[in-house]
Amino acid sequence: MADLRSLPSVDRVLAEPAAQELAARAGHDVAANAIRRALDVRRATIDVGDGDRDLIAAEIARTALADDRPHLRRVLNATGVILHTNLGRAPLAASALRAAERVAAGYVNLELDLAEGQRGSRQTAVAPLVAELTGAEDALVVANNAAALHLIVSALAPGGEVIVSRGQLVEIGDGFRIPEILAASGARLVEVGATNRTTIGDYEAAIGPATALLLRVHPSNYRVVGFTGDVAAAEMAALGARHGIPMLDDTGSGLLGPDPLFVDEPDARSAIAAGATLVCFSGDKLLGGPQAGIIAGRRESVERVRRHPLARAVRIGKLALAALEETLRLHRDPALARRAIPVLRMAHEPAAAVRARAERLAAAIGEGTVVASEARVGGGSLPGLVLESSAVALPDPRSALAAALRRGDPPVLGRTFDGRLLLDARTIDDDEVEQVAAAILAAPR
Repeated sequence: MADLRSLPSVDRVLAEPAAQELAARAGHDVAANAIRRALDVRRATIDVGDGDRDLIAAEIARTALADDRPHLRRVLNATGVILHTNLGRAPLAASALRAAERVAAGYVNLELDLAEGQRGSRQTAVAPLVAELTGAEDALVVANNAAALHLIVSALAPGGEVIVSRGQLVEIGDGFRIPEILAASGARLVEVGATNRTTIGDYEAAIGPATALLLRVHPSNYRVVGFTGDVAAAEMAALGARHGIPMLDDTGSGLLGPDPLFVDEPDARSAIAAGATLVCFSGDKLLGGPQAGIIAGRRESVERVRRHPLARAVRIGKLALAALEETLRLHRDPALARRAIPVLRMAHEPAAAVRARAERLAAAIGEGTVVASEARVGGGSLPGLVLESSAVALPDPRSALAAALRRGDPPVLGRTFDGRLLLDARTIDDDEVEQVAAAILAAPR
């Protein structure tokens, strides 16, 4: 039977360096309470260690310190998935990060017109840039794209019918589905066509007195192949114009304009040029900025959305706004954007450069094999696009190394396949190679 007398006192544990570090960071009371919780866990599990009070005290102090660290931590992404939803999607460009830091450090003219000395709008920082980059008349930015869709439908189609192709009734993640968003917005869903084929005639036949909106949703996280058919944005916009019904194109992924790498991905500029009344898309996907929902289109419709009471509930915060403004400024020069915005840089990087980085990583580790790999854009974008990549393969038959790296500081995430851990170099920055190598060399095997 375990001897609970082997457990040290709270005061004894507080004398340990790790406990002293915690007390200095969070205060004496926080440290003492954390130690009490750790002691309670040991009592409940009858885990008193090997009886050496000094060793037990040191272990408890380290546990208390580790448990108090922030939940959100930097992770080194070696999965090969560029827009990894579980890892926060798009990392910010360095200049966008600096912009957010400047805003966070003090007061800012968020809603103040400095020239006139009167109340201003937070949208002034980004709406002109979005309009410039998409060719729209006006724009509005909110918290995320699901909020953008909900807000638009609430403003333009309250109690009315929204016509959507059955092939576009997507689930956008974590159980959120287009029909549920429409229902929550107070609109009635009208499904047309079939899962694999929808024609312009299907839309026209469904239009009635209660029709308030034609909705086109890009199914960005899956593909239907084979006998398929869809209605182009220009054709749907023309149908809406003939009947006096607005058309919303939810392009989703945040691609601003055509890109030769993303040939099958719809972009906001083309949707506006095709005649869409409004477009909406995400800020933290292919745009490469912070989480945001971006709405652009005709001035009158944007204004109706802006004036809806829900707009305040889903407004964007100042930190995201600052980072988004800088990200949009980078997009004014496409060549600069591909160099400075991490998402675009990783996607467009030549395969030879990725392989060279994988070889550097293998050399720094001193083991492993450089193998061909397939990276993905991820984040609900371009499910069919495979990016040629290279990875360092390490033997890991029981996934013990993968688990140890995941629990490390900083955590390193790769992917396991056929008894090996693959560390894909496309999503590792040049300045992260040594950090990943150090984490592997320090991990218990």
